[in-house]
Amino acid sequence: MSDFYTESPLEPEDLWFRDDFIDLLWETLRTEHVLLTAPRRTGKTSVMDHLAAYPQAGYSAISIFVQDIDHPAEFLLTLLDAFEAKHPQLFRNIFQTGSECIGKLLGQVEKVEIAGFKVALRQQIPNLHDEWKALGDDDFFAVVRQSKTPLLFIVDEFPDMILNMKRNHPDLVRPFLAWFRGHCLNPRPKHDSVRWLLGGSVNLSSTLDAMDSLDLINALHEERLPVLTSSQVEEFVLSMLAERNVDMDEGIPREVAQRIGRPVPLFLQMITQDLYRTSKRESRPLVLNDVKIAFGDLIVSSAARDKLQHYYSRIHQYYDEPKRTAAYALLAKLSLSPVDLERSTLLQEFERIIQSLGISPADHERKRLFNQLLRDLENDFYVVEASPDQYDFASGLLKDWWRKYYA
Repeated sequence: MSDFYTESPLEPEDLWFRDDFIDLLWETLRTEHVLLTAPRRTGKTSVMDHLAAYPQAGYSAISIFVQDIDHPAEFLLTLLDAFEAKHPQLFRNIFQTGSECIGKLLGQVEKVEIAGFKVALRQQIPNLHDEWKALGDDDFFAVVRQSKTPLLFIVDEFPDMILNMKRNHPDLVRPFLAWFRGHCLNPRPKHDSVRWLLGGSVNLSSTLDAMDSLDLINALHEERLPVLTSSQVEEFVLSMLAERNVDMDEGIPREVAQRIGRPVPLFLQMITQDLYRTSKRESRPLVLNDVKIAFGDLIVSSAARDKLQHYYSRIHQYYDEPKRTAAYALLAKLSLSPVDLERSTLLQEFERIIQSLGISPADHERKRLFNQLLRDLENDFYVVEASPDQYDFASGLLKDWWRKYYA
């Protein structure tokens, strides 16, 4: 029986509907480094965890989470520390003689075991923040490429790290990305024993475009996590409830799919779990009205509050003005509309907002800002182009929640 997951990423063995996409990722990784993009809570981390748990083609996988990192040196330290923790013998085999600095440190076995590798290495190189390129060139890339075992480095929330770097060390963003790009291109991936799978739920392209640095990620092949289809949503609801012997109206899976819209797997899990609890609590078959009640309860529940609030708060965190204020305005307008809104209507609202902010950009700049904002809202899973030049919220649940609290 499959478990419900409402608080953490799925265990690799419980991942639904991603087998074909995982096969595609492994096929792409044969000849490319990959940037995997997806909005938060849509299954990106679960897919990356699956690749780490079940590596193919002889790879050894090393995973790191870099959402809170803001400096290249810390990125390299985290990589080395995770490698040493995940594959200690392989790490020792290639670094003992491959790196003078790290090899010396590995000789101090007791110190490493007590302090932790990252702490010990930081002590070994006191000026690490100034010497990060040397560490990366001589003590990381030059060494890992000597490994007879191919290595897959999985880096979750890579765009967050770049945004942190932009805020705290802006002069390092271009040097770091140019340095990293150089190592991705030389040697070409097909002839390299190292592969990179970088994951991100923040729109890295728009961030770098605004910094005139978009060219620095063109060494990465971008793959976007597919959206679950309505039939997959129905299959999930039917299977999870049938496994638990829940009697229900046969139209319930379809009703869930229609109400949830473009599904966020987390919310699909929460809705289906709530329906199951209703059937057990009331000891009766589920009817269509139970779906309506479950969605209404989820919108006001404390269980969903923080998870849904994240979608509101992240705009303040990741969108610069005037896009921040304009994003809130456009989403409020969309949440109040029972039908899709035309692109021209959203443009008019955008122009009203920037005028209210006292901003008067040139015509071409205004259009560029609007196009970039709409692209960001699409990439970040807020809106979808339901038909040509017609837009609505991507998630029906998020639209209902936004209308209730922020319209």
